[in-house]
Amino acid sequence: MKLNANFQNLEQSYLFVTIAQKVNAYTAAHPDNKLIRMGIGDVTLPLVPAVIEAMHKATDEMAKKETFRGYSPDSSGYPFLREAIAGYYGGFGVSVEPGEVFVGDGAKSDVGNIVDIFDNSNTILVPDPVYPVYVDTNIMAGRKIVYADANMENGFLPMPQEGQKADIIYICSPNNPTGAVYNYEQLKAWVDYALDQKAVILFDAAYECFVGEGLPRSIFAIPGAEKCAIEFGSLSKTAGFTGMRCGYTVIKKELQADGVPVSKLWERRQGSKFNGVSYVTQRAAEAVFSAEGQKQIQENIAYYKRNAAVMAQALTNKGVWFTGGANSPYLWFRCPEGMSGWDYFDYLLNEKEIVGTPGEGFGKNGAGCMRLTAFGDAEKTKEAMERLK
Repeated sequence: MKLNANFQNLEQSYLFVTIAQKVNAYTAAHPDNKLIRMGIGDVTLPLVPAVIEAMHKATDEMAKKETFRGYSPDSSGYPFLREAIAGYYGGFGVSVEPGEVFVGDGAKSDVGNIVDIFDNSNTILVPDPVYPVYVDTNIMAGRKIVYADANMENGFLPMPQEGQKADIIYICSPNNPTGAVYNYEQLKAWVDYALDQKAVILFDAAYECFVGEGLPRSIFAIPGAEKCAIEFGSLSKTAGFTGMRCGYTVIKKELQADGVPVSKLWERRQGSKFNGVSYVTQRAAEAVFSAEGQKQIQENIAYYKRNAAVMAQALTNKGVWFTGGANSPYLWFRCPEGMSGWDYFDYLLNEKEIVGTPGEGFGKNGAGCMRLTAFGDAEKTKEAMERLK
C-alpha cells in the first residue's frame, strides 16, 4: 500500500479546525464566557417559512408508498430545481438553460471535486489570500500552483499579469476572505485573459446574493465567459442551507476542450461518484427560488447586511482601512500596531471575547489582517463593535 504523498504537503490542520481548538480551549477554561463568534462564516437565522413548508410537504410525500422517492433519476438534479435555478439567473439578466445547471451538495464540494475532470499537468492560478479549499484540493492532486497577489494597493482584487501562464484560474467574487467585489470591466479583463490563454475560470459565486446594483453577480454576465468559465452557486449563505447542503454548478454548452463538452465530463464524474442531493432538500431548494421564498430570504440577507454596515461604520469611525461589508458579509482589515493575524486573534479571544479569523490562514498576503463575518446576532454584532473600538 502507498499513500498519496501529496497529502503530506498540506498544512497539518485545516484553518477552521485550528480556530475551533483554540476557542474550545478558551471555553473550557472560562465556562462563564460571553464569546461573540465572528470567525466561521456560518449563518444564524433559521430557514424561512417557505422552505420549511416545502420540506414538510416533501417529507410527507416520502412517508407514502405512492409518492416515495428513492434514488434520484438524475444525479444532476430534479428538473423542477434545475428549472428554478435557471429562472433565478434570468431574474438578474443572465441566460442559463436548465440543462446547464448541475445540482450538488454545496459549492465547497463542487469546487473541490471539479478538478477531477482536469489533468494534473494544468497550472493553477489562485489569488492570495484565498479560500483554502482552492489550494488544498490542487495540492492533493500534485498540481503546480501560482499566485496572483492581492493586497492593499490593488484593493485585494488582483488582475491578470502579462506573461503569467495559467490553465485553471480561480476567482471568488464577492471574495472570501476579503469581501472585495470585481466590477464588470475587471471581470472582462479576466475573461479576455482566459480566452487568450485557452484557460478555464472556476468562478465561485457563493456570495452573489449580497451584491448590489451596478456590479456583476455572475461571470456569465460577461460576454465570452460561456466559452471559458464554470460557475459555482450556493444556498448556504443565500438561504441558510449551511446545515442542509445544497448548491449548484453552471457549465454552459459552449465550454469545450478539444471538441469535448466540459459539461459532459462533469455529468459523467457526478454519475460515477455522486448519487444526487436528497429529494426533500431539492424541494426545499426549489422553494428558495419561489416568489415568496425570495421575499422572505431577502429579509434575512438585509439583516446580515445591516450587521455588516454596523461593522463597517465602526471601522470607519476608528480610521481603520478595510475591504468588504457593502456587497459582502465579510470585512477584512489590518490588525492594529503591526500585530500578526494570529496574535490579534489571540488578543481578541482572550481580552475581548471576540472570535475572528486571522488573515494568515488564507495565505501569505493575509499576514497582519483579520476577517470578521456579519452572520451573527444583531445585538451581539453591536456589542462586538463596542468591544473592538
